[in-house]
Amino acid sequence: MSVTLLEHPGPWNEEQYLALGETPNRIELIDGGLWVSPAPNKPHQDISFLLMTGIRPAARAVGLRAYEAANVRLGTDRIVIPDLVVADTDPKGGVIEAAEVALICEIVSPSNAANHRLLKMQFYAAAQIGWYLLVEPDLTDFESVALRLFRLEGQHYAEHAMVPFGTILTLDVPFRCAIDTRTLLDW
Repeated sequence: MSVTLLEHPGPWNEEQYLALGETPNRIELIDGGLWVSPAPNKPHQDISFLLMTGIRPAARAVGLRAYEAANVRLGTDRIVIPDLVVADTDPKGGVIEAAEVALICEIVSPSNAANHRLLKMQFYAAAQIGWYLLVEPDLTDFESVALRLFRLEGQHYAEHAMVPFGTILTLDVPFRCAIDTRTLLDW
């Protein structure tokens, strides 16, 4: 983190946030404040990569694009960096608009479980993102992972499907895909 980042007076706006450029930390803009997280741990990164390898071909088959750790604009002065995003978006540029997002995904980590299960879920619902996939690894030993798929109903998410470790999540919408939880743990 740079000294400039720490000495910034007052709230941040989107232009100032984007001027930071690429950083070694995940920095998200939330209503004028910055949420700073270190890089995800190794199990988190493995799960993210393996999930992407399963989702990307299915998304591309219907003309969607899948990205890891991309900037998503949820509203004025609110840009987040989810673990995975599937969107109908131009491959050029630095920010994906919430209206372009077909599915957004977060992988729960020990340091941010409440953010993903509560705050970000509310942010995504408020931005009217239709589908939210929450990946829940066993945070004590990373020997299992469960998947929870939520669909937007009005202003809130309702659980559409929950699959424990050892089973397969089958998506029909927003695109067809099958995710075997066993393939997300490759160690």
